[in-house]
Amino acid sequence: MQLLGDGGNLLLIVLGFSLLIAIHEMGHFLAARWAGIRVDAFAIGMGPAVVAFRRGIGWKLGSTHHEVERRLGAPPEQISMERLREAGIGETEYGLRLLPLGGFVRMKGQEDLEAIESSADPDAYGARPIWKRMVVVSAGVVANVILAVLLYVAAFMVGVRFESPTVGEARIDGPAATATNLGGGDPGLRAGDLITHIDGTAIHTFADVQIAAAMSKPGRATLIDVQRPGVAQPLRFEATPVDDPAARLRTLGISPARDGEIVDDKALDPLLQPALQRSGLSAAGVGPRWKLASVNGAPCTTMELLQQACAVGDGAPIATTWAGPAGTTAAATLHPDVQLQRLVPADDPEQVEPSLLGFTPLTRIDWVRPGSLNDGTLKPGDVVLAINTVRGPRLGEFRSLVRKQAGRQVAMQVLRNGTATTLSARVDSAGRLDVLIAAAIDQPLMARPIDRVQGGGATAVASLELGALARIDSIGGTPVTDWKTLRAALRSAGSNGGAAMQVTAWGADASRTISITISPDDAKALQALGWTLPLPLEAFDPLMTTLSAHGNPLRAAAMGFDETGKLAVLTWLTLDRLVRGTVPVDQLRGPVGIVHVGARVADRGFMYLVFFLAMISVNLAVLNFLPLPIVDGGLFLYLAYEAVRGRPPSVRFQNAATMAGLLLLGSLFVVTFYNDVMRLVSGG
Repeated sequence: MQLLGDGGNLLLIVLGFSLLIAIHEMGHFLAARWAGIRVDAFAIGMGPAVVAFRRGIGWKLGSTHHEVERRLGAPPEQISMERLREAGIGETEYGLRLLPLGGFVRMKGQEDLEAIESSADPDAYGARPIWKRMVVVSAGVVANVILAVLLYVAAFMVGVRFESPTVGEARIDGPAATATNLGGGDPGLRAGDLITHIDGTAIHTFADVQIAAAMSKPGRATLIDVQRPGVAQPLRFEATPVDDPAARLRTLGISPARDGEIVDDKALDPLLQPALQRSGLSAAGVGPRWKLASVNGAPCTTMELLQQACAVGDGAPIATTWAGPAGTTAAATLHPDVQLQRLVPADDPEQVEPSLLGFTPLTRIDWVRPGSLNDGTLKPGDVVLAINTVRGPRLGEFRSLVRKQAGRQVAMQVLRNGTATTLSARVDSAGRLDVLIAAAIDQPLMARPIDRVQGGGATAVASLELGALARIDSIGGTPVTDWKTLRAALRSAGSNGGAAMQVTAWGADASRTISITISPDDAKALQALGWTLPLPLEAFDPLMTTLSAHGNPLRAAAMGFDETGKLAVLTWLTLDRLVRGTVPVDQLRGPVGIVHVGARVADRGFMYLVFFLAMISVNLAVLNFLPLPIVDGGLFLYLAYEAVRGRPPSVRFQNAATMAGLLLLGSLFVVTFYNDVMRLVSGG
């Protein structure tokens, strides 16, 4: 809901969106005047008139119609041009309507929401030649395209900052991490790889990478060209994008690279502050806007280099130094987190559970929103032992259980400072506790095992035998105190094929011993797991790149035309994917969603806002020229039919088509409005 509190950005986007609509309608207006068609009204927005202007009348609150009728005894539409001119009154009312969600130009003999009518009057829409009417109908789209190019030129003349198409992290089980190296080298993209082309198309930003993956054909491999640091020749990989259940789009399973500066974003405080505290950076005085300076004594300015130090250090502590915004410096030692496997339960594919050979950790509360329903009830560090009747809920399972209790209270048992505590938590109407959760890897307690995982496989038999809330005390005589030592013990056991595991149920004194066998494949998978930063990727600012024409107006124009054409094709492809069902309906955005995104875009700088408005202008052009009734494309089709058949479609057909178009667009408005509101409510 941050948007609602950011009035400046909101106003800026509403004005920008209104400008795009005004330019579109201005295109129709100027073309109509050129074609000799009488224009009765030019309005920005929909609904009742707020303020209007008419030559000879001046500015009026509401409409000028009443004043014209008072002076001349009839509504302005019923008065001839000659009589209006004799009275010194203009034929066009320029108005601003209550809702800034559209606009219209009302021409004589043609209404936006009615079938086209013919008229014997020479200044009526239907009396003009077909080719002139085609110009009038398409002029709004042309105006939006021209505006988009101009906005792109302005943006590229100054330069626009985007996230660099540099790989930050390749998800261990994702397409990029397992991509085939067509040159015969090691498979998989790595952190620091700069993606230059996908299927031969040049890639300039990380958004280009995401779009290329999302718009790829299902099941078809893509060619990815990268420039790898320290490698002279470009590398080419082949990978097949997969569906991301969370985003409901195809993805390559990579995240953008991050630089070494910690973000300063209040919206990320729930994620950032607990991470800074757990990592020890807060205790060292390091916080937002501090920049990484060195790692283990070597200069280091990017998060990827810090991550690499974690990967090659085999869990050893990492010495770092940081530079503060006021010229101060600080030293801090970071302790890498153990990397776990990822399991997807067969009965709930939207869950992704961290795991080691089927053993899954419990859920830990890392942060509670101040002033929320559970502030003071739940505390950071609480480990969830049970929720309602479910003992030892897994991380993804815990989220699912909470969502199902929306608007209710739930009974919970948590481990707090070594003691079991029973409490009652409240779930809000959206199915949230207003807390941040993480895997409880600081102690070797087991969550409920997963019976079967996606793909038909079963989790480790040993994990099924242990059950929920089992504590692993040792493996093969090696003590286990947390998930770092658990993984080390499992690796050691894997090299020998198996070992005895000593287990204690939580809160019990008696222990028991079971034997585990680790297959060669499982042993290999354990050895492949590395180490990760004790900080989330979101803690660092993205690595940025600037698209600029370097002051060359011709280059800026070429970039503008290229971006306009690319986005127009992308919009058509998106509509095609939407019809085919490969792009979900819940990804659609309406006017509210555009304003929501735009308000956040405004935070990235004025030039990025200009670029964003250019994108929306292209979208307006494409959508308005779809072959659908009541939009420009449908009217153009009617004119093409009239040119071929010598007569327009029947009024009955046009009325039926108009009603169908209204039903379609009305349904689309309802769906997009619902999506937009849900994103606002959920903070998405």
